[in-house]
Amino acid sequence: MSQSGSFTIKLTVGLFIIFAMSIMASAQMTIFNIPSTDTLEKKGVYVEADFIAKPVSYDKGGFQTYGYRVVYGLGHRTEVGANFYYTRDGGDAVAELQVNAKQTLYQNEKHGIAATAGFIASTPLRDTRGAKRYALLYSNVSKTIEQLKGLRVTGGVYTVVGGGSDFGTKTGAIVGVEQPITKRVSFLADWFSGKNRFGYASAGLNFAVTKKQFILLGYNFGNSGAGNNSLAVFYGYTF
Repeated sequence: MSQSGSFTIKLTVGLFIIFAMSIMASAQMTIFNIPSTDTLEKKGVYVEADFIAKPVSYDKGGFQTYGYRVVYGLGHRTEVGANFYYTRDGGDAVAELQVNAKQTLYQNEKHGIAATAGFIASTPLRDTRGAKRYALLYSNVSKTIEQLKGLRVTGGVYTVVGGGSDFGTKTGAIVGVEQPITKRVSFLADWFSGKNRFGYASAGLNFAVTKKQFILLGYNFGNSGAGNNSLAVFYGYTF
């Protein structure tokens, strides 16, 4: 069987497992980089513009990534979305398209607990560097502690299907913290374990410009070393 055929079968099986679990069982869609346990309400729309950069010359590893994210609430605690990323680093520009879905498996507002599962499937739009299609499958659980000014901690696991033999770590943990500081400012931090394209610890400040829009300023620390570190600026709006 071809590599693409094997990938398609594994992806289909993985997505089936996620939605089978979902049957059994207005906010920022990620914390910093890891998925949050928030899902959009029915017919809700969320858009986001991302800028990530290492502000040094290209010959020293510098790059700029421009990203766009759109998410739509389907109802039944389910959302779907699409992301587009374009990266420049002095060589051939790289473009990538992602589709994703997330569903709330459990929610208890009284005790501040929520659990979700979802996937992110990616395909390169320009394959000049041998990039491979892959899908990231994940599940996570969060707990909000009102006694600590609404602190929310999130933990979960992920696995990657596809991506080729040089993708790196394909199974790991995700961890996140959201700590309100004032009414409009929060500290956010999260971490993807492993040495792969997701392997970062990230931290920053989230500024709620209005009830529907925010600006997030932060920094990514690469698990593979300082060479992968980068600045990040995100702007999000919920309709």
